[in-house]
Amino acid sequence: MSEMVIEEVKSTDRKKEILNFKIDLIKKRKMSGSLIPLLQSAQDSYGYIPEKIIYYISELVDIPAADIYGVITFYSQFRLQPLGENIIRICEGTACHVNGAKGILSVLKNQLGVGVDETSKDGKYSLQSVACIGCCSLAPVITINDETFGNLTPDSLRKVLKKFTNVEKEQV
Repeated sequence: MSEMVIEEVKSTDRKKEILNFKIDLIKKRKMSGSLIPLLQSAQDSYGYIPEKIIYYISELVDIPAADIYGVITFYSQFRLQPLGENIIRICEGTACHVNGAKGILSVLKNQLGVGVDETSKDGKYSLQSVACIGCCSLAPVITINDETFGNLTPDSLRKVLKKFTNVEKEQV
């Protein structure tokens, strides 16, 4: 499939998601308890909750935007900024913690120039901390998108990141 066709398909899928969000808004705008489902629908549609959507929801459900911001910032499932192209998750569960996850996290922060729950300025990377990835025998572990990297040391992590960023550059 050519890149132009792929982009057109992505664009079409995005339009469907946004249309679904607008349908949810129409259906749920006067329903009690509809705020969380509307925020979830917005995030599913846009990948995060844009400021303009917060004000739009505010008008439709008659809840002040400040209260909606309070809900968004209270629940960790919601994001006010888009995620990066590549999502890096570090496990900080017991096995990973005991086997050096803090050192791995330090290298990630340093190499990417971001903190936990932040996205790099170029939009390439988002760093997240999770309670468990489910690969305790490989501790410490990270995932980059859907790929798992385990038994990490600061040096092996630097090699993974270097290899990963070089692969990305080659694909461009």
